[in-house]
Amino acid sequence: MTRPVTPAAAMFKGASGNTLAGDVYGEEGPPVLLLHGGGQTRHAWKKTGDLIARMGRVAYAVDQRGHGDSEWVADGAYQYTDFAADARVLGDTLAERSGVRPAVVGASLGGMAALLGNSQPGKSQGKVQHFSALVLVDITPRVDVEGVSKIQGFMRAQLREGFGSIAEAADAVAAYLPHRPRPRSHEGLKKNLRLHPDGRWRWHWDPRFIEGDRSVDGPREELEGALIEGARAIRVPTLLVRGASSELVHEAHVREFLELVPHASYIDVADARHMVAGDSNDRFAAAILDFVARLDS
Repeated sequence: MTRPVTPAAAMFKGASGNTLAGDVYGEEGPPVLLLHGGGQTRHAWKKTGDLIARMGRVAYAVDQRGHGDSEWVADGAYQYTDFAADARVLGDTLAERSGVRPAVVGASLGGMAALLGNSQPGKSQGKVQHFSALVLVDITPRVDVEGVSKIQGFMRAQLREGFGSIAEAADAVAAYLPHRPRPRSHEGLKKNLRLHPDGRWRWHWDPRFIEGDRSVDGPREELEGALIEGARAIRVPTLLVRGASSELVHEAHVREFLELVPHASYIDVADARHMVAGDSNDRFAAAILDFVARLDS
C-alpha cells in the first residue's frame, strides 16, 4: 500500500498582515490552492492534497482567517470580501514562488473567496485573473437561503457553551448529518475543536466569524450581486462541483451559474450533500483530479 504524502507545515500572510497556517503537499509542480468551507480547517483537504501531490502538482491547504491554526484577526474582519482579499494575496504569493498562477479549489466559503478574489476589484471584464483555474465546490452566486440558515444554526448551537467532551461533539455532528456513517475515530473531529481552560471543547474558529459586527452574516442581496459580477468576470477554466442532494445549491442555481460562465464544466457528485468531500470523498476526488489533469494536457 502506498504511504500518504506527509505535508510540510508552512505559514503565509493574508491581506491584513494576518498569519495563515498551511500544509504543503508535494515539492515540485504547478500550485493548487485549497480553501476550506466555513467552520472547517485545512485538514478537510488531507486526501485531496495527497492525490494532487501524486499528480505532480503542489497542493497548499490553508486555514482561512479565524479558522484552525490561523490568526484570529484583531478587528474581527470576517466579511466575504476579507476572505477574498486573503485568497487574492495567497494567489499572488504562490505565483511569485512558482512562476505560475495557482489553480484554486474552494468549498463553500472557500469557493466564495475564490470567486470574489479571482478578478481585480473594479475590473468587470476580468482582465486581471489571480488564479489559473477555479473549482467551486457546492457554491453558486445564489443559493437556498433556508439551507444557509440551517448550517449557521448548527454552527451557533453550541458556539459559546461548547461541549463537555469530543464524544459529545461527535453526537451533535451525527445528529446534524444523520446520512453520514459515523467515523471509527474522533481524531478527525478533534482537529476542528479546541480545548479551553474551563475544560470545554469549542469549535476551532473565532466566534466573531458569524456573530461579530463584521461577520459573514451580512446583507444577502449585496453579496449575491458581487458574486454574480465575479462569475461574469471569470475567464479561466472553471469547474462547478455540486452535491447531488445539496441543501444549498439546487439545479436552478446551477443553470444560472452556467449562463453566467458558459465555458464552465459541471458535475454532480452522487450521495453527497453540501459537504461534498466529506460525504463522498472518492467521487469528489475523482472529479477534481480529472479536471486538474485536463489543465496539464
